[in-house]
Amino acid sequence: MTINTSRRNFLKTAAAATAVLYVGATSKGVSAASGSADAMLNPFVKIDSNGSVIAIVKHFEKGQGPATGLTSLIAEELGVTMDQIGYEFAPSNPKVYNNTLFGQFQGTGGSTAMANSWMQYRTAGANAREMLIKAAAKEWGVEASALDIQAGVISGAGHSAPLGAFVAAAAGIAPTENPRLRAPAEWKIIGNPTTRRKDSPIKVNGTAKFAMDVHLDNQMVVMIKRTPQRGGLVASFDDSAARQIKGFIMAQALPTKHGVAVYAENTWAAMQARAALEVEWDLAAAETRSSQEIKDEILAALDAAPTYNVNKADPAAVKSMVDGAATTIEKAFYFPLLAHAPMEPLNCTIEQTAEGDIVLHDGAQMPTGPHMAYQQIFGLPAEKIHIRTMLAGGSFGRRATPDADYQVEAGLAFVITDRSRPVKLVWDREDDIRGGYYRPAAGHKVRVGLDDAGNIVGWEHQVAGQSIMKGTPFEAFAVHDGVDHSTVEGIADSPYAIPGMALGLTDTEKATSVLWWRSVGHTHTAYVMEVMMDMAARAVGQDPVAFRLKYLAGEADQARKAAVLKLAADKGNWGTPAAGNVQGIAVHKSFGSYVAEVVEISGNLADGIQIEKVTAAVDCGIAVNPDVVKAQIEGGIGYGIGHAMRDQITLDGGAVEQSNFPDYEPLRISDIKAIETHIVASAEAPSGIGEPGTPPSAPALANAIAQLDLLVAELPMSANGVSFA
Repeated sequence: MTINTSRRNFLKTAAAATAVLYVGATSKGVSAASGSADAMLNPFVKIDSNGSVIAIVKHFEKGQGPATGLTSLIAEELGVTMDQIGYEFAPSNPKVYNNTLFGQFQGTGGSTAMANSWMQYRTAGANAREMLIKAAAKEWGVEASALDIQAGVISGAGHSAPLGAFVAAAAGIAPTENPRLRAPAEWKIIGNPTTRRKDSPIKVNGTAKFAMDVHLDNQMVVMIKRTPQRGGLVASFDDSAARQIKGFIMAQALPTKHGVAVYAENTWAAMQARAALEVEWDLAAAETRSSQEIKDEILAALDAAPTYNVNKADPAAVKSMVDGAATTIEKAFYFPLLAHAPMEPLNCTIEQTAEGDIVLHDGAQMPTGPHMAYQQIFGLPAEKIHIRTMLAGGSFGRRATPDADYQVEAGLAFVITDRSRPVKLVWDREDDIRGGYYRPAAGHKVRVGLDDAGNIVGWEHQVAGQSIMKGTPFEAFAVHDGVDHSTVEGIADSPYAIPGMALGLTDTEKATSVLWWRSVGHTHTAYVMEVMMDMAARAVGQDPVAFRLKYLAGEADQARKAAVLKLAADKGNWGTPAAGNVQGIAVHKSFGSYVAEVVEISGNLADGIQIEKVTAAVDCGIAVNPDVVKAQIEGGIGYGIGHAMRDQITLDGGAVEQSNFPDYEPLRISDIKAIETHIVASAEAPSGIGEPGTPPSAPALANAIAQLDLLVAELPMSANGVSFA
């Protein structure tokens, strides 16, 4: 097999210039080295002798902005403009590029990219600055304190030179443990609303390379014919009809027996050959339940005693308080399975080099997973596995599975060949929608008691649903005392100071493989909490904003949530909608950030409603790139509202009924007329932003619809009494 020069360069990562400065941070501090890749230690910043600066970005880019955000931190501390810095995605190496919030595991998720990199990348940039300045100070015979770097130029004490002039000398200077970080008053990039995304130009002009754009010399395309029901196995298959398809190469059952790999010269031939393939499935152990049966099981669990007492309250005492309250409200909620449906379906490409190394080209959200899996599949040490991270066209959690599902598929499809030809695995839209990894189905049952003054005296809350973490490698650290926290997050850790709460949880049997979905458990817990808070407020004749604020009057955590609630209410003209319109509001904390949203709608239930405007307020700590923050809030709102409006995954005999966008319809641009985002000024360290816009969006819409005398407690809305104009 021929390997072109660019791929050889990727594997060797040799420096083009004779003097290159690499700066990075390790668990033991910050290190640097000069020269070739052989001397490179934990790089986050790369500068060549021409002054070209590259930020090594350890988090993959699926549209959420780390290629810009992490580059901004380096640029700010180093002293270059955003036009003077580029970026590269880091190779797979969890000892160097681990997510510091995940342990020794390299991955992007949980809205942690900026939160775990904030000090790490600033420190790396600051160390590069100090090393260059020390080199210049020595050359010029001046005090280092008299020099600074601005716009890529080292200057001071009557001297000036481009930073590239001192790269070689700086590489021999030891970095410090705690370099001086620029004070907020010095910032020119961090917090600047005019900073634009680094990946926008290439996406606009078409030069951006996504994983789907990878086309290696002599590659084969593989598509998998998968079992239609979870747990099904391949009994036998007949490829005689597939052999008649031009471009068909072969068909092989995967070692797992969960599918048959169809190899072809191109994607279209693979699609046609797969369609022609006849497979006999062994469904003896396969899932056979319908969506109604799954729903019935979850609702039945809500009526029984919970398996786990999440917050260790006294359920009998809380029940007594609710039973004896002056006013009691009660509601049951149900949330269906949901697909992620990213715009770019899953795909990746795998090849073997002349040296026997394995290279995976992938929009890799968690490179450590497939890296470890490939060590087992190919029987190779870690250093012989290489993952080239590409841009990804969305994920919403789907590209990060505990079992590295699609990368393992590609690895298994490749290992059973002679490895002389690269293999590109391609999923189509139908594979994606029917792919078996979904937001879990969940149910809630809540009873709230209020006294004569309209104050909460008791809150009974039962949750039942399918655990994401149990049965996965993440169970050890994500499940405690039997409780999968991702099922009850947003309730168990809510900033609301709700007296007399008892929270119970029951796990139900999974019908499909389930997975985190944008905002994970918060996607349903926020809905229930915020709809119930509205119901409680209106049941006692109180304004929903004022009612919420009574339970956010204490510590700093509550104050931050209260502040975004007040800001959204103010900017959204709460209480004074346009003539004929109604409003709903919701506020929620997730991934360390606080978001409140006001949804204003027009129309009526008979003729359909129109979302006129969503006004959002967000406190995510320091907004490193305000434009990125606003974009993520807008995307989160659209994602949350779009799915709540009309989407669900249903099963018939264990098989998914939906297949493509006509029956799993994404948000349309006409669905929301306007979104306005307001960012709270903050001195707190940055927190998450990719997911926090999603949780309050659907309940804010539901609370607006409730003003039309329909409280939607089961999603999607379109299947439960709501039509949209």
